[in-house]
Amino acid sequence: MKLVKSLLLGSAAGLTVVAAAQAADLPIKKAAPVEFVRVCSTHGAGFFYIPGTDTCLRVSGRARFQATYLQAYSRSGDLTGYQGLGRLNLDARTSTAYGTLRAFVRMDLSYGTGPFLASGTARLAGTGFPALGVDTFGRVTNGVNLDKAFIQFAGFTAGRAASFFDFYAHDLEFVGSSLGSDNASTNLLAYTATFGQGFSATLSMEDPLLRKTPIYGSASGGSSFTGFQVFTPGAGNFTPVIGANAFGQPVIADYDVIQRNRMPDFVGALRYDAAWGSAQLSAAVHEINAGNASGTIRSIAGVSTVGAVAPRPTTEYGWAIQGGLKLNTPFIAPGDLLYLQGSYGEGATRFTGYNMWLGGYTNFASLASGTTFGTSLVDAVVDPISGKMDLSKSWTVTAAYLHYWTPEWRSAVFGSYGEMSYGKTSRADLGIVNTLAGFSTGPLPSPFAAGFGFTNQLRDTNQIVAGASLIWSPVRDLDIGIEGNYARLALQSGRVIDQNKAPGITAASVTGVVNGQPVVAGGGVLPTTNATDTFQIRMRVQRDF
Repeated sequence: MKLVKSLLLGSAAGLTVVAAAQAADLPIKKAAPVEFVRVCSTHGAGFFYIPGTDTCLRVSGRARFQATYLQAYSRSGDLTGYQGLGRLNLDARTSTAYGTLRAFVRMDLSYGTGPFLASGTARLAGTGFPALGVDTFGRVTNGVNLDKAFIQFAGFTAGRAASFFDFYAHDLEFVGSSLGSDNASTNLLAYTATFGQGFSATLSMEDPLLRKTPIYGSASGGSSFTGFQVFTPGAGNFTPVIGANAFGQPVIADYDVIQRNRMPDFVGALRYDAAWGSAQLSAAVHEINAGNASGTIRSIAGVSTVGAVAPRPTTEYGWAIQGGLKLNTPFIAPGDLLYLQGSYGEGATRFTGYNMWLGGYTNFASLASGTTFGTSLVDAVVDPISGKMDLSKSWTVTAAYLHYWTPEWRSAVFGSYGEMSYGKTSRADLGIVNTLAGFSTGPLPSPFAAGFGFTNQLRDTNQIVAGASLIWSPVRDLDIGIEGNYARLALQSGRVIDQNKAPGITAASVTGVVNGQPVVAGGGVLPTTNATDTFQIRMRVQRDF
């Protein structure tokens, strides 16, 4: 038995050794390889390869807190406002035989309250949504904005990007305040050709809707657009125009002046970039159009409307030119730079940026709540007698300088000046027709009325906007700063009724002029003014990553 047991144990041990030896000869099944994220140095710092592709991606963003104090002349509005903002950037790039294929997306989310930060302009542009609760409408804005979404390839740029017309674009300011163009988000298709050392030329086809301001009367301040020429108390939002019936007798019709998108804005830019800075010359063409007179024809003092015909409004083309210069000045301090910019336009208010402080997408605005007067902000006026489109004229100049006191402390100072003017004939014709139609209580009375010289409608004005900031960056990509801004709006000539001292009194209430001052029934003298100003103080805490 012992012999049998020994044989069995020996055989088992032998088989075990053989099996182990054969197992050692079998191929070992390895675990699937793990593909770790790899740094992509081809396109700069911060990029990494998207696993499984040859595309490099950079993820970045921003968190910001901002507060503003705004001087006001009435107690009916907020004086302080607060904003929280989040930003996410996605930058994807792939090297190809035709150069870099790039896609860039930027999303902004914001929540702001109070003056300025609860932006009415954002709501009119469709990027801000007002709260509807008790005491919140007009004072709270929740913002959702696809700020950028464009593709660049072989010289082409397609999607939502900054306008190629712009240059300085308020780079050194907390929020764009100085006069000058800044359309950071528009839909466009552009081609850029590079030639020589640092030279480039761009032709861009851009969405015209984001550059439109109303034709006179098509939108009142802060309200939605309407389909007629001028707001008229008690009679809907329109003003009349003069036509003629089959007998050549005058009749009254209304213009539809909502501008339709018929052709894009065309922008061209020549640019030079070098170690010392940049220079750019840009130009734009902007269509301004209106519809026909409405089908409603009214008679004057019972005159028949049979066969009535009103003049058809013309289509005009606004235009603007701009020159800009950026100078790096490291010989003063590392990081220092200077911007200089000037622009002129006709029928192109948002290209010259004359309305930058006052606000966009409105035909009338003021510097702040309760200021002494406001001003018209329109691209054109339809002359109601000739039917011709009379374009406004505007120009602005801006300078801004950034200085580093130390690597952690820096300041920016900026200043701008601009002027805006309107046609005298079309303004007078509007007043005449308004009165003939029986709307003498409107904001623009007859030029023969005593109050015509004291109305604030379509007046020639000038603006000064200036400011300065101080920013502390204790660690990289963290900014803590404060900025102050001053703005002044003034008439080029004449005076208007002081709305701060005589709120609600319009030029139609003026019955006469005594010693150059307007008076109302009973002999009361109305206060007048020719300038108004305001200031803002802003602070910011911002972390970029």
